[in-house]
This record gives sequence, C-alpha cells and structure tokens, in this order.
Amino acid sequence: MAKAELRLTGSGGQGVILATVILAEAAFLDHRHVAQSQSYGPEARGGMCKAEVIIDNNPITYTKVQEPTFLLALTQPSLEKYGTNLPEEAVIMADSSLEVPEQLKKQHQVYQVPILDTAVNKVGRAMTANIVAVGAINAVLHLASRESLRKGVAMHIPKGTEEMNMKALDEGLRLVAQN
Repeated sequence: MAKAELRLTGSGGQGVILATVILAEAAFLDHRHVAQSQSYGPEARGGMCKAEVIIDNNPITYTKVQEPTFLLALTQPSLEKYGTNLPEEAVIMADSSLEVPEQLKKQHQVYQVPILDTAVNKVGRAMTANIVAVGAINAVLHLASRESLRKGVAMHIPKGTEEMNMKALDEGLRLVAQN
C-alpha cells in the first residue's frame, strides 16, 4: 500500500493514541514517511478519542487525515460518529461487540474482529486491546514488517510487560486470518 490514512477511534483509556504511535514507529523503522496526531474530549479517560496516522512511501505534504482509507472503531459511539462520510474505498475494522449498520457493510469492506474479547480472554488484560488492534490492523493493511512492528511495540510499552504485549500483538495478527 503506497499511502494509508488511518483513523483509530474509541474511548479514552483504550490506547488508540498509543496504537497509532506504534503503527507510525513501525512504518518509520521500515523507512516509510509518517505523520501522527490525536484528539480527545475534555473528559479524556472514558470520553471519545480519535487518533490518526498517515503512512506513505513518499514525503507527506499535509499531515492531517483528509480522506481516511481505514477506520478502527472500538466503541459504538465512535463508530456512529466516525463511520459516516468515509470514502468508498475505506476499510472499516470494528470490534465484534459493535453493531455495524448494514449501510456501512454495503459500502465498505468491513472486518468485525473480537479485539476487546481477545485482550481479556486470550491475553488476560483488557489494557492490551490496543496492541491486539495493532496486530489486526497490520494483518489487513501490511503497513510494516513483523520485525518492525515488534520493535515498535517494545519501544512504547512499560518494562516488564513485554511478554504480555507480544502475545497481544501475535493474537491480533491471527485474528484477521480467523475471521
């Protein structure tokens, strides 16, 4: 993929900002150009959150996502808010707990993936959902090599959580192949 404009959404505390940072870092390690930004409501933890990253093989001249080629939604409110007015070619990944409107399924390639459930029941910690998502996103979009993805995760997680977060990444990479 030459250029990807990703918008990751959820609620504050789910780690969508860190997920975009890791994706940008991994792509950068693979010598791609990146630009990352985020915004969240005044309530921060628990409020709606949006983070974006542009990844391109060519220099990036405008650093804001204008036409997302990919949307991740981890909460129903974020899917309802950001799932509208997407370009026709945009890919949507929604947690499997969400109700994706039929209209979105007709207009876009949609992956419903058990990101939150995998974090809790396979990895053992809800807080790893963002790393599970990073793996699932990369399995669909092939933004970075597996080695760079692992390095990107390792650079941004707390010391002592490496094994758990690598497990979360591996589970995320497997999720798309299963669905």
